[in-house]
Amino acid sequence: MINGAHTIVYAADPDAARDFFRDVLGLAHVDAGNGWLIFRSPPAELAVHPAEGPESGRCELYLMCDDLAATVEELRAKGVEFTSDVTRERWGLRITLVVPGAGEMGLYQPTHEVAHGPE
Repeated sequence: MINGAHTIVYAADPDAARDFFRDVLGLAHVDAGNGWLIFRSPPAELAVHPAEGPESGRCELYLMCDDLAATVEELRAKGVEFTSDVTRERWGLRITLVVPGAGEMGLYQPTHEVAHGPE
């Protein structure tokens, strides 16, 4: 029935954001027409967290990696700006980075079992 997920990042400067995902992160993509790039997401998982009031229904996107320190070093070498220090949460290590033209996004190294591993 469900065969995938389509994530949307809204951007004031979509060309800058698309360039970032294509050129900096190196995500594979297709051109859906007139430069409208659709990127292949890395393997994904979905979590549901408790929330009340205006937080209920809100969605966040975190990119995941196996080694946060090495990934941060590699991305800094490519000019990526980070807006926080690495913090240790009960579920992993995390940091936030700037997506040009589109604001901030989380990056984390999970310490929990991941759902997108081999079946």
